Amino acid sequence: MIRLLLVEDEETIRRGICRMVMSLADGFEVAAEATSGKEALHYLQSNVPDAVITDIRMREMDGLTLIEKIRERYPAMPIVIVSGYGEFEYARRAMLYGVTDYLLKPIDRAAMLKALERIRSLVVRERGEGSEPAGEEPAVSPGEGRKLIRKLKEYVAQHPDGDLRLQTLADSVHLSPVYLSKLFKQETGENLSEYITAARLARAKYLLAHTDLKIYDVARLSGYQSPKHFMLVFKKATGLSPGAYREEHGN
Repeated sequence: MIRLLLVEDEETIRRGICRMVMSLADGFEVAAEATSGKEALHYLQSNVPDAVITDIRMREMDGLTLIEKIRERYPAMPIVIVSGYGEFEYARRAMLYGVTDYLLKPIDRAAMLKALERIRSLVVRERGEGSEPAGEEPAVSPGEGRKLIRKLKEYVAQHPDGDLRLQTLADSVHLSPVYLSKLFKQETGENLSEYITAARLARAKYLLAHTDLKIYDVARLSGYQSPKHFMLVFKKATGLSPGAYREEHGN
């Protein structure tokens, strides 16, 4: 299965692209959706999709800036740009970043299919060069896998403010990011990204309830460099703002 990250701030268009992807080509799934470049980068900190489809014009961070940051971390990841703007300058700048394709809205089904097939060929080639072929033994034995994941969970719980990007964690245990994600899911029944978020929120709740630290300090010590993003994530998870949580649960 080829896993896609779809980045589009307009819900109607995002849903339409999802339906188009599912109806046009077998073997693809939209593994995650993001409504902004910042949200996409947060997802990419602990997840590695096979490819990205992104709008070029979005609030907070445009598609070109997102692509530049993706390229810093994943130089070979296939990326398709979708845009309602046909200006040559956008296309030219996009091509400088090595995008796989550039599609104009409204998206033509044939053009989308062509882009997906290009993604498929690139992913298959990459997997053939560096991924574990189907049928081979796993990188670690079941017992070693359980021990590794247990230690990884302990590390995340103790260092929620640390560098918990998937690539960094994978490098620390000498596994590929894709394999580590799969192994964590098999052993725990949850996604690594979800576990990391839960650990960070647990740290935040403790600090809010037991200290008088400023909200931006709580955010930083819980692994969030952006206080605004921290407040959004916290409220979505708890239904309360950090300040309201402190009022209800503080000593």
